[in-house]
Amino acid sequence: MPGAARRVAVVLVAAITGFALGAPVPLAQAAQANDYCLGQCSDILPPGENGNATLADILANQLLGTRPAHTADQLTAYGTLANNYQSITNATIDQFFDNASFGVPADQVERTTKPRSDVTIVRDKSFGIPHIYGTTRAGTEFGAGYAAAQDRLWLMDVFRHVGRGQLSSFAGGAAANRQLEQTFWAAAPYTEQDLRNQVAAIAGSGPAGAQALADINAYLDGINTYINQSHQGRYFPGEYVLTGHVDAITNVGTIAPFTATDLIAIAGVVGALFGSGGGGEVQSALVKQAADARYGTAIGDEVWRSFREENDPEAVLTIHNGQSFPYSASPSDPVGVAMPDAGSVTPAQEVFEPTGSATSATTAAAGVLPADLLSAKHGMSNALVVSGKYTDDGHPIAVFGPQTGYFAPQLLMLEELQGPGISARGVSFAGTNFYVQLGRGQDYSWSATSAGQDVTDTFAVPLCRPDGSTPTKDADHYLYQGQCIAMEPLEVDNSWHPTVADSTPAGSYKLIVYRTKFGLVQFRATVGGKPVAYTSQRSSYQHEAASIIGFQMFNNPEDMATAQQFQRAASNINYTFNWFYVNSTDIAYFNSGANPIRPSDVDPNLPIDSSHEWQNWNPDTFTADYTPAAEHPNSINQDYYISWNNKQALDYTAAGFGEGSVHRADLLDSRVGALVTSGTKISRADLVKAMEDAAVTDLRGEDVLPTLLQVINSEPVTDPAQAALVNELQTWLAHGAKRVETRQGSKTYADADAIRVMDAWWPLLAQAEFQPDLGDDLFTALVGAIQLNESPSGGQTGPSAGPADANQSVAHKGSSFQYGWWSYVDKDLRAVLGQDVPGGPARKYCGGGSVSGCRAALLASLAQAGAQPATTVYPADSSCAAGDQWCADSIIQRPMGGITDPSITWQNRPTYQQVVQFPAHR
Repeated sequence: MPGAARRVAVVLVAAITGFALGAPVPLAQAAQANDYCLGQCSDILPPGENGNATLADILANQLLGTRPAHTADQLTAYGTLANNYQSITNATIDQFFDNASFGVPADQVERTTKPRSDVTIVRDKSFGIPHIYGTTRAGTEFGAGYAAAQDRLWLMDVFRHVGRGQLSSFAGGAAANRQLEQTFWAAAPYTEQDLRNQVAAIAGSGPAGAQALADINAYLDGINTYINQSHQGRYFPGEYVLTGHVDAITNVGTIAPFTATDLIAIAGVVGALFGSGGGGEVQSALVKQAADARYGTAIGDEVWRSFREENDPEAVLTIHNGQSFPYSASPSDPVGVAMPDAGSVTPAQEVFEPTGSATSATTAAAGVLPADLLSAKHGMSNALVVSGKYTDDGHPIAVFGPQTGYFAPQLLMLEELQGPGISARGVSFAGTNFYVQLGRGQDYSWSATSAGQDVTDTFAVPLCRPDGSTPTKDADHYLYQGQCIAMEPLEVDNSWHPTVADSTPAGSYKLIVYRTKFGLVQFRATVGGKPVAYTSQRSSYQHEAASIIGFQMFNNPEDMATAQQFQRAASNINYTFNWFYVNSTDIAYFNSGANPIRPSDVDPNLPIDSSHEWQNWNPDTFTADYTPAAEHPNSINQDYYISWNNKQALDYTAAGFGEGSVHRADLLDSRVGALVTSGTKISRADLVKAMEDAAVTDLRGEDVLPTLLQVINSEPVTDPAQAALVNELQTWLAHGAKRVETRQGSKTYADADAIRVMDAWWPLLAQAEFQPDLGDDLFTALVGAIQLNESPSGGQTGPSAGPADANQSVAHKGSSFQYGWWSYVDKDLRAVLGQDVPGGPARKYCGGGSVSGCRAALLASLAQAGAQPATTVYPADSSCAAGDQWCADSIIQRPMGGITDPSITWQNRPTYQQVVQFPAHR
């Protein structure tokens, strides 16, 4: 070991054990010795670290508006960046982020807890973040569990019940609770034996797995110690009283201890939310079917393929250096396609209500979690990473983080872990924070965006009856290798009684999802007149716990010293994520996920006959052959990387509709690319500015409005009212198509009326452009595959178009412009204008393909939009009055418990975010 490295190792050991060579060193000071960021790492996670509120805290919040300390103290810094980013400098970054250095200076220690002899938890004054220092590895993990329970016990308890489909039984029968448990149970139902099997799989995965299980057990000890102490001391979360689990006066009641299977259940929720990809083959088939019916098979298939945009040549790429990573492409002559008979597809029944049940009762009671937590599409995360070749001090810079939604408290929690084999600070999902999942190590940092590549297929499974009689669509047996075998019913019985927090009448119901050897039954249909079950087979199903080894490696400095080591660690994660890495010299990227190897002649975009299984599929272990790590998109030291859930690389086929010429990631790519080619060295502040400038920009305004105006201005606009609307939009475009306040705190947008017009116009123009040619059936099928719009407010559904009104964006969620018809509008208008359009549409849709006809359609829809008052464009909701534009867009931390927080101005950025530049290394 070189002398410098030896000295660092000695200091690191001193930091972990609390002793230097000589006098004792305070833990909070010594832990900083292994920090090579030298003050240039920052992060933030609104609203605040503290997610624990006693009953008295909750009542005070509801009656007086007070909040426990550190409940919302990161919210203002996060929110005000939107109006102040233009003037940010390296020196002022920590006005909008927290300094993410290791350790806590002695004068910044708020409190110190020593829950057992081998661990100390230090909370800082700034934000109350737990900094956990263990003299043993078990002590470190015990402290992680103890801190998790201190900060997120109620949320963790809620999620272990969601993961079992039992939220209403635990937290009351509000409609939102029932909807959430139903959607989760359809996506990831598990028996208790399934959960135990995953725990056993961890234990059986070699020395790293044995260490992981030991870490989990120590972590559970920490959680359960806090549960016992808080129950006896009566400082447990007040939600347990409000939902009837503990009596407020006598303290009689139960807070059940956590077990290893609870953590697997929580991991299942996280995986269903953020780590899966693909599916949707039935919806794709319905689009193809409608296109063939409208245009005939030859032209209809071309139309379907052009809207599918499977490998669009204009799509923005994370790996943009020409490397190709072929995966999941459609063959030219596929076999085994199992198209449904027209009109035969019906969703699988999952909810069974007893006669006279109260489950259908309407109630104003709020659920403990948002009903659409799983069903709403998630915009997710972004990353901006620049090579040191282009930076101010020659060291790489990253601004990156996950977009996990805005909740109070957050799904994520901040922590620092320092112990033998563990040295990291960052965030983890509450209940799985025995390792830091996204954050920084001693001289490196890592983050992720959701990749969503296709790891889920739909199989058409023939139905049968054991007596040989003719089956119907509702049959509960299916053919497997020539035998008629029973589907496995995965059942949950839920019953509830009224609680203080929920006025729903007492009720009960049963959830049933049927499992086959080809996955979970999602739809029923007929194919060629014969009944089938359409099943969903996801490669990570039954394997949510398998990613633990990769996260363990992320936390170990010895496994993360180089970009190549980082890629090896990331390859151990079977969730579909784009991983990014930066140290003092290198940047790197790796796309993780268990990518199944399919037969080369099947089409993964459509339902497949169940005889065409994945290579070496084993239904008993839910395993198959997967593509090797080298075939996953990966790169080291490209000039820069950006990601906003976009296409990863050439020929890495999109898993769904909508990865074409206009994508939200264009907002990042154009800005970072311009910085890199400018010739001016890039600072941390420059990259924050690029991120935030994209965060407050309307994608439709920046990337599609210029083409819309080109069509409209092909002739003079003579109608005065229409001309005024066009002028407003042109002025807004000249101002950068931003959605920002006139001044900090004004709660009024600059260019407010132009924004109102665009919000009202988009769904109208998309319908006016496409529906006349597509026809009602195909237009509706396409909207079912990809929604028209995802505006910040989520309030503009446009004219009724069947599913169009059901799948618009959710209000107050921040993340916007991921899913929509931006690319379709852009490509069609350019085609109508006679421009060259690589990967262009199969037909010219707008105005029958003529510029004049298209112009007339756009102007008519623009006039219709301009006539809509703000009260129509921004309807009232539970938080905002009708017509309040700023409020309609605003981000609300959706309550996950008894505490509510203020709203902040809209911006399109990660929930948790890091700004990092390492000037030194081990």
